[in-house]
Amino acid sequence: AKLLVFTKTAGFHHASIPVAADAIMKLGQARTFEVDTTSNAEMFTEDTLKKYAAIVFLSTTDNDDDLLDNYQKNAFQRYIEAGGGFVGIHAATDAGYHWGWYQRLVGATFNGHPEQQQATINVVDKNDPSTKHLPNPWVRKDEWYNFKNIGKDLNVLLSIDEKSYKGGTNGDNHPMAWYHEYDGGRAWYTELGHTDESFSDPNYLKHILGGIEYAMGDNKKLEYSKVATQIVPDENRFTKTQLVEGT
Repeated sequence: AKLLVFTKTAGFHHASIPVAADAIMKLGQARTFEVDTTSNAEMFTEDTLKKYAAIVFLSTTDNDDDLLDNYQKNAFQRYIEAGGGFVGIHAATDAGYHWGWYQRLVGATFNGHPEQQQATINVVDKNDPSTKHLPNPWVRKDEWYNFKNIGKDLNVLLSIDEKSYKGGTNGDNHPMAWYHEYDGGRAWYTELGHTDESFSDPNYLKHILGGIEYAMGDNKKLEYSKVATQIVPDENRFTKTQLVEGT
């Protein structure tokens, strides 16, 4: 089984990305799955993506929709439709602002955050592999996102108690980690993971490992025969004809 960790940032760049990528590689070594890391969006071709059981968006950030181009988005969407897996960590929700399909895949959209501070995380699902080991409540310091466009079909794993810190805007319904099946594939997301310290915390590492293993599934071969989205044709397949003379 192979995992691709995507680390490109087109907006804010999290200093924890190298530490996080290294931690995920060590998880792979311990659990016998291979891990490739890249910040190169040109990896998002069908022939390349089909080699991976799941793709991690590791604190990827967007700026005016330039994380992936149209061809790369098309390849990624077809990958998910074929049964691929997706893991979003922290700033993966801070991307795709003009890409509705991605917003629905990741499950919510970043809507600002207060300063880093300690807060109380509640374990909503105590049986999931990514949460069953966690203390409940789980008190920790991190950067806590507010969200908009929260999906209706999410299986919420963790929520945050807004009374335990300053700056929350989602009220009693403030999810922090979730999973769902989407468009033929599997998606898992955790908001936690801004700080370097997260990636040396055994509880947090077990949390993201559970998400990775859910997204990877049983590693069956991707079924591109089920894909509904057509491949975007190359630009050289078209001829431009000027209909009106310029003035």
